[in-house]
Amino acid sequence: MADPALSETEFGSVAVRLRGATKVYDNGVTALGPLDLDVARGEFVSLLGPSGCGKSTALRLIAGLTTPSSGTVSVSHRAGQTERRHSIGFVFQEPTLMPWASVRENVRLPLKLSHAPAGEADARIREALVQVGLAEFADAYPRELSGGMKMRVSLARALVTDPDILLMDEPFAALDEITRFRLNNDLLTLWRDLKKTVVFVTHSVFESVYLSQRVIVMTSRPGRVSSEFRIDTPEPRVEDFRMSAGYAGYCREVSQALSPSYAGLSGA
Repeated sequence: MADPALSETEFGSVAVRLRGATKVYDNGVTALGPLDLDVARGEFVSLLGPSGCGKSTALRLIAGLTTPSSGTVSVSHRAGQTERRHSIGFVFQEPTLMPWASVRENVRLPLKLSHAPAGEADARIREALVQVGLAEFADAYPRELSGGMKMRVSLARALVTDPDILLMDEPFAALDEITRFRLNNDLLTLWRDLKKTVVFVTHSVFESVYLSQRVIVMTSRPGRVSSEFRIDTPEPRVEDFRMSAGYAGYCREVSQALSPSYAGLSGA
C-alpha cells in the first residue's frame, strides 16, 4: 500500500522510504521487489541495473503513479502540502512536449492543472526557465529546439511547482555524449543550488558515479537492492572528477557489482 505523505516531524531526515515494496502486473510478471530503500532529504541517489529490473517501476511507485502490490511506499512533504503530487517533480525519458505549444506554455502545464493564479504562474515559469538556461527561448516551439533543449524544457516543467523531490527516469539516455555531459554538469549545479532530493534512473555506470552521492545497484527482475556505493568526493564536484583515479576506481567497483545482474539475462 502507499502510505499517506508523512510530515517533516514524522519523517525526520528521510524523504522517501520503501519497505518490502513489490509490483506484480496483471500478466503475472513480478517486476519489482521486495525492495527496501531510504533516500535522505537533499540526497542525490541513482538506481542502476539492467533493463526490466524495475528501476522505472520504483520511480512510479514513489510518484504515486502506480501502487505497490505489497509493502509500503512513503514520501515526505513540507508543511502545508497534503498531496504527493505537490511534493514531486517527474522527468521522463522522453520530453513529451506538446508540439503545438510554446516552451512557456509547456512549462505552464502543471500550474494550469493545479489552478495556480496567472500572475504567480508567470513568475514561476520565468524562474524555472532561468534555472535551466532557456529564458530567451520562452516563445520557441519544440520543433525549433535541439534534443538537449527539449529535455531542459521537461526539467523546467518538473521544477516549476518547486517540488521537494525530483524523480528522473533516464532523462539523458538518448542524447549525444557532449550534450549529456553538459546536462549532467548543469543538473549537479541545480541540485546544489535548489537542494532538492533527486532519485535518478540510469543504465550508465559512468553517469551514476559522476552524479550521485549514492549508487544503488539492483538485481535483474524482480529488482531488489544488490549493493550500494557511497561516492565520497570533495564538493562541489567538477569536470576534473571525470579524469580522476578516484572516479575510475568507483566506476570499476560499481561495474563489478553490476555484472552478476546481467549474467542470467539472455542476449545480454
